[in-house]
Amino acid sequence: MNFKTADLCDKYKENLQVLQTPLQSYGGVQCFNGEIVTIKLNNNNHDLVKMLRDEQGDGKVVVVDVAQAFYAVVGDNLMGFAYKNGWAGIVINGFVRDTKITQTIPVGLMAIGTTPRKSFENNPAQRDIELNFGGVSFKNGDYLYADEDGVIVSDNILI
Repeated sequence: MNFKTADLCDKYKENLQVLQTPLQSYGGVQCFNGEIVTIKLNNNNHDLVKMLRDEQGDGKVVVVDVAQAFYAVVGDNLMGFAYKNGWAGIVINGFVRDTKITQTIPVGLMAIGTTPRKSFENNPAQRDIELNFGGVSFKNGDYLYADEDGVIVSDNILI
């Protein structure tokens, strides 16, 4: 599917939210879209691991909020799970690692930046809740579109 977020913004200007937090691409796919599934992590990515490893993604996009905590949420193993199970992409209000490898896996991955550090805490996550960061409300069932220019969200399918 080919699209440009700039063109979608021009065409649907009144019906979109544009993420104001600048994210970098660390996946093997620069342009991706899909229905949103949300998860809020609390210094632990165990529930995200289970989701990507055990659930079929069916072309959906996982939006992950860790409130910009400085630990890596996704690395090469989770990207491998995401690819194997058909997830279109992962958008993180946080950090990633293993980027030399993640950039070879054909799944979208956007995050604030990188760090080699991971968290070893064991805290539960919250799934399927509304997330708010970067001036955008992310809800399950909304649609996310991402490319080199940024991330936009719509409550309707645009393409």
